[in-house]
Amino acid sequence: MDYRELSPDREFLARLETGADWREEIESLAVEEDVDAAWFNAMGAVQDAVVWFYDQQAGEYESVEFEEPLEVAACMGNVSYLDGERFAHTHAVLSRPSGQALAGHLDAGTVFAGEVYMRTFEEPLEREHDEETDLDLWL
Repeated sequence: MDYRELSPDREFLARLETGADWREEIESLAVEEDVDAAWFNAMGAVQDAVVWFYDQQAGEYESVEFEEPLEVAACMGNVSYLDGERFAHTHAVLSRPSGQALAGHLDAGTVFAGEVYMRTFEEPLEREHDEETDLDLWL
């Protein structure tokens, strides 16, 4: 296990703009407020979504597109640096009107309505390539 203690810094509540991209809105907040590291929770609804699943055997992401309105029943993630840019690593549980749940790494989604709580940290986090998993992780 690799870990370190982080000191909380600031907290934000944000409403995402209808029609914008869900993840890009979170990244925009981080850029606007000069956030180098954060944890966030969110909820709302999207008009469509692109969800990624990491195939551990192949070592690559598989993309699944949903061209339908979905509830964002739960969303969580963090903000860190990836290749010198702020990146919102975003996971979500989405639901259809039937109650069927869809989940994974939320790469994109057109916001219908969204609310985000973000807690920032004083220490920056930067993702680096991890040989064992072939993923970009905090090290």
